[in-house]
Amino acid sequence: MSRDELAAALRGRQFDPNGIRDLFDLAEALLASESLDIAISRLDRPHLAVLAAASSIATADGGYDDDALTAEIDRLDADDSIRRSLGALVADLESQLLIVAGEHRRHVPAPVAGRLVPRLGADLPEPAELAAPAPRVLEPVDPVDRRLLDRLGAEAAYATIATTAELIAALGAQPARELAKGGLSLPDAKRLAEAIGIELDRLPRVFQRAVEAGLVAREGAYWLESDLGGSWVLEPAAGRWRRLAECWLDRIPPTLRELVARRSDTLSATAFRDDVRWLYPAGGRWLDEGLERLADDAEALGLAVGGEPVDAARLVVAGALDEAAEQLSARFPPQVDRVYLQHDLSVVAPGPLAPAVDARLRGFADLEARDLAATYRVSAASVNRALAAGESAESIRDFLESISLTGVPQPLDYLVHEAARRFGSVRVSVAPETDAPAKTSIRSDDAELITTLEVDQALSPIALRRAGDHRLLSRFAPDVVFWALSDARYPVAAEDAEGRIVRLQRHRLVPAPAPVEKTDPVDELLERVLDHGDGPATEQAWLARQLEAAARAKETLTVTVHMPGGQTADYLLAPASVANGRLRARDRKADIERTLPLSAIAAVGPAPAE
Repeated sequence: MSRDELAAALRGRQFDPNGIRDLFDLAEALLASESLDIAISRLDRPHLAVLAAASSIATADGGYDDDALTAEIDRLDADDSIRRSLGALVADLESQLLIVAGEHRRHVPAPVAGRLVPRLGADLPEPAELAAPAPRVLEPVDPVDRRLLDRLGAEAAYATIATTAELIAALGAQPARELAKGGLSLPDAKRLAEAIGIELDRLPRVFQRAVEAGLVAREGAYWLESDLGGSWVLEPAAGRWRRLAECWLDRIPPTLRELVARRSDTLSATAFRDDVRWLYPAGGRWLDEGLERLADDAEALGLAVGGEPVDAARLVVAGALDEAAEQLSARFPPQVDRVYLQHDLSVVAPGPLAPAVDARLRGFADLEARDLAATYRVSAASVNRALAAGESAESIRDFLESISLTGVPQPLDYLVHEAARRFGSVRVSVAPETDAPAKTSIRSDDAELITTLEVDQALSPIALRRAGDHRLLSRFAPDVVFWALSDARYPVAAEDAEGRIVRLQRHRLVPAPAPVEKTDPVDELLERVLDHGDGPATEQAWLARQLEAAARAKETLTVTVHMPGGQTADYLLAPASVANGRLRARDRKADIERTLPLSAIAAVGPAPAE
């Protein structure tokens, strides 16, 4: 095989490249039982049928010719599709190194046949059954009310995009830490589950969907909202759903999509699973796990309800994502852009808020209850947070007037203006170098407020220490101190060295992860094992490998040696070591030690039976 052909074949196989030094190590790794079992489990029925037929006609050395394989396929009365594509099926098996092409014949390596043939008629069908046509698709009577399924599917889809949006909002407010061993830290996982409103055991799947869609990204040890996630939450509901459905579709192998097309209008979860297991009879656990995950995500995206697919599922699998999104979103609850402002400082949305309104409102109000009708609450701390991010009392009031169905109540108006008046009573800045090791300086004209900060147990994590009647110091960075004071509901503002207020933004986006260009392990492997090329050196290496194995096992071999004059002689030798191109061995008949150059050895074989 050429280097490119070999590289393509290795990328299609699973094996451990560690410890592989030469072609012989690579051959052993590819013929290891675990590697062969994985390769066979991923063969569909036509490829299994051809490999089983080739294994059954192979001679003692595993060889067969093309005419014999064609005759065997005819004898098995194989499906016409297998007959027509026999050459392509054989080529596929060769590309996976399950069949090896020689000069005049092809070969099925003995370990390959050894892992397949004993299973035929046991946990795998017989060759004739593997080669048989697919069973006919029956047309059952559909007892399900499709309108009900469509409505329930739309409800599930809307709940999923709402849950994902809440996850992104929670990460935007406070990143989540990734453990060194993998997975979110338990406190962060509990916080996210509570913010989203789901059970803790459901969080991993919600989080994984967001990761796969690029809506959240990892920076160092923390997960944050990505720039793609920031734009996603501002899209209409149909656009949000389309992005998640597109990621789901990308995980379905093309062969499984063909099965969906084969089922057409009779598609059901049970029928689809039966079809998949028929197509991949050796599939095993990897197939079941893949099907289970696809089914779970299909339910979450509203593509199936109780195992029964909805009409949008067929559109998605066919690639008509826009049409599917339009069909599903037509059943989503209508969005609103007006709210009720209450005298108790709450904000009630009579329906799902438009994304832009929701995002702006969250800037100065905290979400209290999330459902089709959401409730937000405005507080001094939430308004202070908005002021620190660049809002003003006027901009907040103007926005509230533009979305209110009931005007702006006097208590709410008073709260906003009072928070704006008190904003900056506490100032946070970078500490001068003379205060080292302190990094942050906190000042206030109100000495009593400084005393309150000093004794506040909620602020003990940032280790404040007194530096005067109107000043405190902390060894933590200014942004850490600022948000600690903000979370403790103090009217804090950040300032620069000249005393000008600096706007801080807690809601930080990270770039969506781009495909990482990793070093190809196959290229590294081939650089290592092919550096000596092919030819006589490879033949000598193979001889050395057999002799080394015999030395380790303390076995005796028949070694054929070239003699002067072109003749050969057989010696019964027990190899002791192979080094520097020479064999040191004990001659069992002459009972002497011999040293032979490897170049003089013509062949190696087993010792004759006693």
